[in-house]
Amino acid sequence: MFDLIVIGGGPAGLAAACSAWDKGLRKILIVERDQELGGILNQCIHSGFGLQYFKEELSGPEYAARFVELVSHTGVEVRLDTMVLDITPEREVHMVGKTTGYRVEQARAIVLAMGCRERTRGAIAIPGTRPAGVFTAGATQRYVNVEGYLPGKRVVILGSGDIGLIMARRMTLEGAKVLACVEVMPYSSGLNRNIVQCLQDFDIPLYLSHTVTDIRGKDRVEQVVVSQVGPDRQPIPGTEMVFDCDTLLLSVGLLPENELTQQAGIAIDPRTRGAIVYENMETSMPGVFACGNVCHVHDLVDYVTAESQRAGAAAAEYVLSGEETPGRVIEVKNGPGVTYTVPQHIRPQRLDKGCGIFFRVNRICGDSEIVVTSGETQIAKFKREHLAPGEMEQIHLPRVLLDKAGDALTVSIREV
Repeated sequence: MFDLIVIGGGPAGLAAACSAWDKGLRKILIVERDQELGGILNQCIHSGFGLQYFKEELSGPEYAARFVELVSHTGVEVRLDTMVLDITPEREVHMVGKTTGYRVEQARAIVLAMGCRERTRGAIAIPGTRPAGVFTAGATQRYVNVEGYLPGKRVVILGSGDIGLIMARRMTLEGAKVLACVEVMPYSSGLNRNIVQCLQDFDIPLYLSHTVTDIRGKDRVEQVVVSQVGPDRQPIPGTEMVFDCDTLLLSVGLLPENELTQQAGIAIDPRTRGAIVYENMETSMPGVFACGNVCHVHDLVDYVTAESQRAGAAAAEYVLSGEETPGRVIEVKNGPGVTYTVPQHIRPQRLDKGCGIFFRVNRICGDSEIVVTSGETQIAKFKREHLAPGEMEQIHLPRVLLDKAGDALTVSIREV
């Protein structure tokens, strides 16, 4: 019997395990399907990590190594090359590993930290032939940074997510020619610093409100056709541009890796595609917590770490103190201008000081106010000079305001 089983050994799982250990749990198991800890950070060799948490700029492997080192100084058990197959309501975890075979382990609490995966060509149904040379940006990142292969010499990138922007720079530095970055929305979905450092600094054109409408080639990609799209995101005839290239990279969004979550019957939020969570990252299944990109897609690993530490501490409290009596629950909703909120539910009686709410906006906004209402009553307002869908926002609601709120809160954007 384990006090806690953490599924996933990336930044979220490592932070949750360390936090639970610090809070007093001693029988902790991390289960990781890869052959080493660190998750996706191992292939993110660029800098920019750790500015908030460690107050210094690190590469992805350096950031991961610090948490791997922290785990190594605890008694946390780690099983690598082990795949979790199922989770039951009784918190039994079914897993199969190369060295351990098929095992069923019982846990008093579980933390889900499986991360996310990329959307593929099949998910967005690009027309055309099916030649070699079409990759997701993350797969290309692994080929270049870990395996040592350069997948192509003339590259078009579809989507302006952060991985796509970073790979535009990486491919250029490795000697490839990146012809264009194409984005179907009228704004980029990546961080502004990545647009500047990865595209503008290397004179790579960014085509907003454009998409790939055809892939041409028999054995290998030979051309891609890019068309402008209207407000309905449908291609406009007569706006086609043809790029001679041998590679198409797709950076068209990330999806939380939630097959285990859904299989277990845990409630999923259709907005985030992650588990619906309370203020302490507990899911609809008591004693099961979710954190990091499996809950909602983050833009900074520092946010993943903070959220996962909260989940790990809450899991430890659940094990040590037992399940608390249900009390008042406030539902958090997204209003105009907001795509989703996390957490989706708040239990104010369980808070000491207050609760942070993460959310993303659904359009670029200038001078704005983030307005929090309960029914017809405005309970909080926060000013922002700039808001963009590619950057996650956070507000903090003190306990005293939550005590005054009704059964629901709505977070909205009002442009000044």
